[in-house]
This record gives sequence, structure tokens and C-alpha cells, in this order.
Amino acid sequence: MQRFRFSSSVAIVVCAAVCVFAAGCKREETPVTFEPNFVHAMKYQIKDNVSMDQASKDSMWVVTKMFGTPDEPKLPDFVAEEEDFAELLDLDRLVRASGPADAEGRGLYRKHCALCHGVTGNGRGTTAAILNPYPRDYRMGVFKFKSTPLSYKPTREDIARSIRNGIAGTAMVKIPELTEDDVQALTDYVIYLSWRGETERALIDDAVMEGVDFEGGERIIDPELANSSDEEEQELYEEQWEISEEIAMGIAESWLEAEDEVLEVPEPPSDFPVANSHKDFVKLSQGDQADALAKSVERGRELFLGKVASCSKCHGEKGLGNGQTTDYDEWTKDWTARIGIKPEDREALIPLLARGALPPINAVPRNFSEGLFHGGSESSDLYRRITQGIDGSPMPAATFVEGQFEKQDVWHLINFIRSLQTADAEDAASADAAASEAVGTEPKASPAI
Repeated sequence: MQRFRFSSSVAIVVCAAVCVFAAGCKREETPVTFEPNFVHAMKYQIKDNVSMDQASKDSMWVVTKMFGTPDEPKLPDFVAEEEDFAELLDLDRLVRASGPADAEGRGLYRKHCALCHGVTGNGRGTTAAILNPYPRDYRMGVFKFKSTPLSYKPTREDIARSIRNGIAGTAMVKIPELTEDDVQALTDYVIYLSWRGETERALIDDAVMEGVDFEGGERIIDPELANSSDEEEQELYEEQWEISEEIAMGIAESWLEAEDEVLEVPEPPSDFPVANSHKDFVKLSQGDQADALAKSVERGRELFLGKVASCSKCHGEKGLGNGQTTDYDEWTKDWTARIGIKPEDREALIPLLARGALPPINAVPRNFSEGLFHGGSESSDLYRRITQGIDGSPMPAATFVEGQFEKQDVWHLINFIRSLQTADAEDAASADAAASEAVGTEPKASPAI
């Protein structure tokens, strides 16, 4: 590499010029923008060997027109026209959460969330690459810890809970300074980023599925046709925009439907105790219900190791998370396995990594000895995880078989899982946070799902 040497006189001139510029001119800051989903477009380019540059630009134009910018968020026009959609998000809360971190009365997201999740909500903030698991990429519209079944959106309260309490065992910690109004504003903004990002993805998906001829010059949408003097061109634009709105509406409807799909957790059975925490388990195991608890734990162990529930296949026979450890989550599979690329084939991943994808890491199952549960540690949380699975992860919903594994047996599994814990989860999390603070790092995130 050629090196350049500056003489002292040249250096003085350069410094003087810089000083004059700084004194006489106010430097304009680069506007903060949402980043296009380059990875999603590139995966189709690799799969179909067709340039997706224009498709990416078109989809970005649509979502910018619908959703605005990081500093000036907006909602699609149809929200004001359709009463049902008005219930989804509040523009005042969006404004409060958006904008620069140092703006008075604004900037909550960039101040508290963007460092990990990125301004775009793509899970690729400044610290993302060093965290395990990676921060959530909202743009797929998939969330792991929720009260609704697989493939359904979370409720507002599901998201608010994660913001309000943090996620145990990860770098997403509770932020004491957030008020409930702040939590609700951030909840709106997370839904907003997810809705926006999923719409961008879906526009490209729909165009590919419908066979839009990108090589032949066809477009997702051509903004220049909006003001064309040609009636047919105007009609084409209106048709393209209508399709775009229908896609965004469909995603909005899926968010609204979530509130009606919450899984109601039944009361635990009365013929044996169910521990609601590890401390509760220890107390029960030393009380007058110790025998009933022991029988429940044994039944849970049989199910855990059995072929029907098949928990040990991934979590290991002793629940140490050392069973199937080479799988990946859906955020990784979406741009690797879905287009025929093995996540381990780093050479094949280069074009995608160059466009912002983070190197694949394995989704390692929960180590129950730690007693840390990302989606909540109460018995109702564990019941939902077992019966409904965890969206975006290799954890499936339970398959019940009459006479072998029934819904009541889930409570036995919960007791068995409690019995595997060897450390106090709260003490472990506190110690980890204290150690991280001492060295000036974020708490280490467990790779479990």
C-alpha cells in the first residue's frame, strides 16, 4: 500500500483550513434513514439469478411513503380511513419513541434500543455481532415469547412485558428509568418497525411469487406513473399501489387478530402440587406434599425421556441443553436453508454477509440447570412454551397422544424441569450483571432458545 507523507508546512495549511471551515460553517449531519433489506433481496437474486436492485428500491419507496422516516414516522393512509386499524398504533406514541436520542420528549427507541436492534429494527445495531443470541430482527414479524400460538403475532402486552421486565439470560435487561408511558410508546414503535419491515419483505415476496419479470423491466411499483398523462399508466400505478396497500393491511390485521388468540392457561390439577418457581419447588419438596411432588417429578422424567414428548432429543437426558445443538433459528434459515445454502458454507454466504447478514450461530436448547427462561419462569410461561412451542426456533408445539402424553402431563414436565435447576436463577443473573458492569460490558447472553 502506498503511503503519503505530509510536510510540516502542508500539515499547517490543512489544519488551518479545517479550523476555518469549522469556525465558519456548520457541518450538516447525515440524516438518519431506514436501511433497505438488502439481504432479503439478495437471497432471491442468488436463488433466481435475477437482479433485485430495482425491486429493493421499489419496496423501499412504498414503505417510506407509507411509514415515513426514523425522525418523522407516519402511518399508512388507510389507517385513518378504516376504524379497525386505528386501534393498532398511536401516532403520538410513535413520535415520542422516534427521533434523535437527545431530543426533548422523544428518542426513546434510539436511546434505549437501537444500539442492539438497529435504527431499522433489523437486529443489526452496533453491538449486535458480539451478542449471542443476536438481537431480534423485527422485520420477519416473528416473535418468540408470547401468549399466542405458533404463527400468530404477539399481543401488545407480550411485547410490553419484554420491554418492561427485560429477557432473563440475555443482554436485554430491565431499564428502571422507563415509565409505563415509555413502555407503551416503545411497544408501539416495535410493532411499527415490524409492520414496516414485514411489508417491505412481503412486497418482494409477492412480486417473486407472482412472476414479475424484473429482467424485462417490470416493477413492483413505478412512482413516475402516478402523474402520467397516459390513462393506462395511471391505472397501472393505481393497481400497483392497491396491491401494496392490501399487503400492508393484511399484516396489520394479523396484529389485530392476536388479541383474540391468547392461550388461556388452565389451573394446575388439584391432585398434585405444581411449583411456580425453583424456591417454591424446594419448599414443596420439604413439606407435607413432598411425596406427591416426587411422583409428579418421576412422571415428568418419563415424559421428558420418552419418545412422544421427546424433550431429551434436544435438551439432553439431564436437561443440560446438550442434545441437538447444531440447528439454527428461522431468522438464519430464512436466508440460508430456504434458498438451498447450508449455514455452515461460509463461502456461499459471502454475498449475503456483505449485505448485512450476521454470521450464523446455532440455536442451542435451554440448559435447565441454570433456571433461566427467556420467555418467563412462572409455571404459566412454561406451560405456554411447552404446549405452543417457540416461534422462530426449533422448539415445536407439543404433540399430545391420548393415554401417553396429555395436557395434564405438562404440569408433570414443569415439575421435572424445576427439579433440574442447580442454581438460583436470580442470583446467577445478578452475579453475571455485576461481573459485566465491572468490566464495562453487557451481561453475557445465553445462546439458548
